[in-house]
Amino acid sequence: MSTITPPYAATDWRALGCAVRLAVTDPAALGEARQFLAEWLALVDAACSRFRDDSEIAALDHSAGRETPISPVLAEAVAAALRGAELSGGEVDPTVGSALAGLGYDRDFDLVQHDGSPVKLVVRPVPGWRRIAFDAERQTLAVPPGIRLDLGATAKAWAADRAAADLAARFGCGVLVGLGGDLAVAGAAPADGWTIRVQDRTDDPGTDPDADPDSDPDADPESISILIRDGGLATSGTAARRWTRGARTLHHIINPRTGLSARTPWRTVSVTAATCLDANIASTAAIVRGTRAPAWLAECGLDARLLAEDGTVCTVGRWPAAPGSTGFSYTIGPREESSWTLR
Repeated sequence: MSTITPPYAATDWRALGCAVRLAVTDPAALGEARQFLAEWLALVDAACSRFRDDSEIAALDHSAGRETPISPVLAEAVAAALRGAELSGGEVDPTVGSALAGLGYDRDFDLVQHDGSPVKLVVRPVPGWRRIAFDAERQTLAVPPGIRLDLGATAKAWAADRAAADLAARFGCGVLVGLGGDLAVAGAAPADGWTIRVQDRTDDPGTDPDADPDSDPDADPESISILIRDGGLATSGTAARRWTRGARTLHHIINPRTGLSARTPWRTVSVTAATCLDANIASTAAIVRGTRAPAWLAECGLDARLLAEDGTVCTVGRWPAAPGSTGFSYTIGPREESSWTLR
């Protein structure tokens, strides 16, 4: 990653269990923007973390199915999760909390025992998102007993969208917010767009607004660079959050039909869309859909790059085909539509 120089300014840290990247086109705004983003992510963590006993979502485990008032932050996060379930046909489902815990992902990933004792894997569909009752207007939520929510599939993408938009409006400049593999941009982009490095590691936002997409293309055989001007890009994958139990390799993307780690040919899927949230919904659903994913993404009119476990690259839409996985770049222009719908 090359050094950020004026007129760009950027900073990195960790929050929500992932790498955070903030870049702004007005260097004078960086300090205040960083504080704003850090405070926002703290609110998101307090509302949505499955790993904090004092979080709002953890309190729902003891609500006995009662209708419970929730904060505006959690209400927005739940709405984002339900959008994910609806758009994906239920393949991105927020009721996977118990399934994840049963597989060993029951704490912040940095604390998960990556080579632990065997677990008994039982095929059991997750309860299903339609069983939770959410009233967006009244900001109430009822979760039946035995159902644990996990918003990890959508919360970071939604939080990145919200932060980028709020920061661009507040400071009147171009803003890039990357949370792990989820990245959102807002405001006036740099003249050449934001350069985004798409790579196999989804725990690194892989963003560099001052990078040369043609520099050292062979440095990482599974990394390419693209340029975006608006919307979002999300990369979902099975490589970064992976652990073993006995002789079984597990990962954090659950197939709701089985309640187990999705069996998929894809190591990572990257998607661009009008928002980071929609891009993340599509990339996560593509992992679950497996071999059916390229055709589905094409039907949805989305641009995507799918990297298989054997290193094969499949591209969809305007993402150009290439003989290898490095050495090309392309530009995503403004979107005419604000969202996509399941087809």
